[in-house]
Amino acid sequence: MAPSSDPEAFRRAYEACEQFARAHYENFPVASSLLPASMRPHIAAVYAFARIGDDIADEGMDASPIRRGRLARWQQRLHDAVATAPTPSETDAEDTLIVCALAHSMRERSLPLQLFDDLMSAFAQDIETTRYASWSDLFDYCRRSANPVGRLVLRIAGYDNAALDRSSDALCTALQLTNFWQDFGRDWAHGRLYVPAEVSAAHGADERDLRGGPLTPAWVQAIGECARITGARFDDGRSVCNGVAGRLRFELRATWLGGRRVLDRVVSRGAGLAVDRPRLGRADLAILLWQTLRWDSAV
Repeated sequence: MAPSSDPEAFRRAYEACEQFARAHYENFPVASSLLPASMRPHIAAVYAFARIGDDIADEGMDASPIRRGRLARWQQRLHDAVATAPTPSETDAEDTLIVCALAHSMRERSLPLQLFDDLMSAFAQDIETTRYASWSDLFDYCRRSANPVGRLVLRIAGYDNAALDRSSDALCTALQLTNFWQDFGRDWAHGRLYVPAEVSAAHGADERDLRGGPLTPAWVQAIGECARITGARFDDGRSVCNGVAGRLRFELRATWLGGRRVLDRVVSRGAGLAVDRPRLGRADLAILLWQTLRWDSAV
């Protein structure tokens, strides 16, 4: 962490972010031992800010306009912190410490504000949108909900390269899509369907058939097509795993391999995907470690 006007104050702010991240950790690589120690505070600050925004969007007890308003205020707090560069105090609440830490990370690592605005716009879309008509619509959502994460990780690591950005975007989109297909049954139970309507229509897959039990052959075929498209994104995202150095290289390779393995499980689950969420277990970890170390020959 680069020195500031009050290093101890920012140390406390980053500690608040890391504590928040450990308590809420899901998919973002906050606590990964593979990441260099110098990256972890900044990664935690990004994660904490984004996690709060995502939680605001997903809080179903509040009406949509209320959630949109809360999300807009959370976004504005970051804009204000970027403009004023506040120093955190000992009496600041957790959310204030998170905003202060992130604004500091943005200055220290040249993180574009637009990437955070993109994330917030995707969270706002989650409040209202439960269906996607086309791949174009779904890819645009991934562009704002997933791709900023990869670009922020690259910037924190010191990379600002258009080719790496494009490959990172492909990998992040692939991971986001894989999560959609992995959570197909769970999302449907909550009223969400991410298979583009143009795909389901092409295969004759009808939402009325998603009323419990195994998937129909038409839905299996539709998800199979989704998996093929997702696999192509994984292929395009492979080069970023080779284009970075050090621990981040191993982190991205392990992430790529894990995501691709989950996608394979989605396909193999077939009709059971509606009621059985595919996941990785302990036995997979040893295989993924071996593949990470033998990357060039693993796939």
